Amino acid sequence: MSKKWVVLCSTAITAVYAAGFFTTESQASIEPLPQTQVQLDTSQSNRMYNDGVFTGMGSNRRGSIQVKVTIKEDRITDVEISDFEMHYAESDVVDLPNEVVQTQNPQVDNVSGATYSTAAFEDAVQDALAQAMNA
Repeated sequence: MSKKWVVLCSTAITAVYAAGFFTTESQASIEPLPQTQVQLDTSQSNRMYNDGVFTGMGSNRRGSIQVKVTIKEDRITDVEISDFEMHYAESDVVDLPNEVVQTQNPQVDNVSGATYSTAAFEDAVQDALAQAMNA
């Protein structure tokens, strides 16, 4: 192989690695909703999240997903995919909103064949939860 090809391939691999690292790092900086959450005091000041419907957006090189997350008394009561503009079919991730409501966590099981859609969905839910945070 010529040196040009070695340099080109090495550069491409480095770019892919760097993109994955920065994406993972930015996702890790957002604190996920705890798996179990028991709260006896229902006053708004002691809640982690404000009640309401919050919109979040997640995107990557394969497209974007927008979700609406409904919060009531620090519980995720509904998640709806409101806009789906990914390279793959929406039917691949149609069950993810129910998974978030059941687990009360934005981290969902990866859908085989729809990794980018799953990641964009998780980012969108994280974004909505970040907006719902009680300051």
